Amino acid sequence: MGNGWAIDLGTTNTSVARWDPEAERPRLVELPDICRVPGGEDHLEAPRLVPSAVHLLEPEGFKARLGTWRLFRGRLWGRHGLIGRQALEKNDGEPKAAYAPTFKGALSRSPLTPLARLGRKQISAREVARVFARELVVAIRDATGERLRELVVTAPVDAYEFYRAEVQRAFHSAGVRHIRFLDEPVAAAVGYGLGLASRRHVLVIDFGAGTLDVALVALNAAGVSEGRCEVLAKAGRAIGGNVVDRWLVDEFCGRLDYPLREDAEDEATRFWYRLMVDEARRVKEAVFFKKSEAFYLTPPEEMRAFEARIRGDARLLEVTQDDIGEILAARGLYATLDEVVSQVLAAAARHGVGEDALDDVLMVGGSTLLPRVYGRMEERFGRDRVRAWQPFEAVAYGACAFAADAVSQADFIVHDYAFVTYDAQTHAPEYTIIVPRGTRFPTRPDLWQRKLVPTCSLGQPEHYFKLVISEIGDAAADPVDRRFTWDGAGQLHKLGGQGGDDARVIVPLNEANPTLGYLDPPHSPRDKKPRLEIGFGVNAERWLVATVVDLATRKQLMREEPVVRLL
Repeated sequence: MGNGWAIDLGTTNTSVARWDPEAERPRLVELPDICRVPGGEDHLEAPRLVPSAVHLLEPEGFKARLGTWRLFRGRLWGRHGLIGRQALEKNDGEPKAAYAPTFKGALSRSPLTPLARLGRKQISAREVARVFARELVVAIRDATGERLRELVVTAPVDAYEFYRAEVQRAFHSAGVRHIRFLDEPVAAAVGYGLGLASRRHVLVIDFGAGTLDVALVALNAAGVSEGRCEVLAKAGRAIGGNVVDRWLVDEFCGRLDYPLREDAEDEATRFWYRLMVDEARRVKEAVFFKKSEAFYLTPPEEMRAFEARIRGDARLLEVTQDDIGEILAARGLYATLDEVVSQVLAAAARHGVGEDALDDVLMVGGSTLLPRVYGRMEERFGRDRVRAWQPFEAVAYGACAFAADAVSQADFIVHDYAFVTYDAQTHAPEYTIIVPRGTRFPTRPDLWQRKLVPTCSLGQPEHYFKLVISEIGDAAADPVDRRFTWDGAGQLHKLGGQGGDDARVIVPLNEANPTLGYLDPPHSPRDKKPRLEIGFGVNAERWLVATVVDLATRKQLMREEPVVRLL
């Protein structure tokens, strides 16, 4: 077993994960000094993420200055910078010259590009990355008491070897002796629990704060063991959550008659614009889960358009989920998403991999939670192929499993599946789980088998035997980590965690065609004896298969016939 430490080095956020040997699963490590909001309220509950931001410092004292020398860097003497939340707070309002809000993009393109200035010295992306890696290792040591020596780091599929070399250089200088790299799509696949015993074609939609990147990759056990995947097609756009926040601010400023611009000449205007971007982000994330939220923050009245001041218009703006969707549609976000996905699929088709050969769709990055994004992917690819419940953790979790040499080659069912019946007296729905989450498949055809009495719910003889199969999301199933899920109407829910839904989210899958057999003769409502024997199993293609026998006639109505495809 490896030591199980992994880092997902992101453009906007970085996450640190470690393997929990007792629970046999990965956990995100909370670094309270630098993570986003330790123990605080967060709509998305992503407080354990560390912003990939650096504020450089001049080391204080002889020993700290000595720690900047190459020979002594691994001793971790002194402090070379503030990272994560501390860097953001230091530059709240007006960013300083020593501040680099991000560095990954520059490091992958041109590591010598200056990103900040410390005194008169220009600081390159390489040096910013070194300071970030160093202070991250220090934060891990301070929070856990463990000095990081072995590590798995994720890397984009289009990262050149020099990018990996730069990252390796940065962590080596912080005393990390052994570093392995893992392609991000491989990490996402492992994190989402894909069994990789056979070749799979996987579409990865990475939609974060900075970019939209879509890649279709081929995965197999041999490639995964080396941390690599075969890229069949990829495309991307410079659009993400940060751009969306500015679109929203521009729209809200228009509605409130504030002529604010990010590139305004006066500092007061720029300051208020930045504050409104933060408020727009808060409102955006709030309406992921509810129908509306108030946009509270508004600049002083004197910054408002003269006509609005004369009219005395209200300054409180109520923003709905539909508002966000319409703004994003008008700005072309959904059209861009469809275009990039289609571009990737068209390129893959030219290599002989059609859309019907796609096994899974993995969604990573916080912007996958934007209104209507999941719905478009579900409509196009089917609910049974889209994995989207842990967009922040999947890559880090997969890298952590890889670091611990705990990558599974077997598939398992990730939700509970049940059929619904109704209480004879109260008519309340009752759900009987037939395939629990965690079930390895294929299973035997009688994984669940019972004798049933048709309900005859209308009080009339029953000619058709019907069962509605539902997917069930339940916070109680995993009380440690929160998961995201969407109901049948496309509404996002957070299960578990802080402020998460306690109720189960139930999504009927076969309401349009629930019939599992024709009863001849029909079943009388006065007959309370079991009429049917039914068995459920899961085949190798993840289909729930049913075998149904009419006990009255001894006829087999179904034999291992597919009903719905599970996830």
